Amino acid sequence: MASNPVHSAELRLTVNETASEAVVQCSGRITSNSSESLKAAVKPLFSAGKYIVLDLSNVSYLDSSGLGTIVGLYVSAKRAKSQLKIMHLNERLKELISLTRLGEFLTDGRDASEILPP
Repeated sequence: MASNPVHSAELRLTVNETASEAVVQCSGRITSNSSESLKAAVKPLFSAGKYIVLDLSNVSYLDSSGLGTIVGLYVSAKRAKSQLKIMHLNERLKELISLTRLGEFLTDGRDASEILPP
């Protein structure tokens, strides 16, 4: 499994790749200041047609720009005939994803209990 760390002031990203999947472990805050780093790390993975997972277990904050970035990455993945999913959200992020109904799109193929509030 290859591991490629990417860092910005607010967000640390580590990409772990296998032949069919890439897991992007996110740590910190996904905001307007760090969204470009997330896009730069994830978009190149789509060209490989991999199943991309954003592991948000260590994300402490997600603002509207960060949410928009995740939605934009989802759309880019679909266009590239790839898949983007999220997993391991804290309670605040679970609530946000549930309120926006994005869980219906971003959790397909993963255990919904990892994403949505009980």
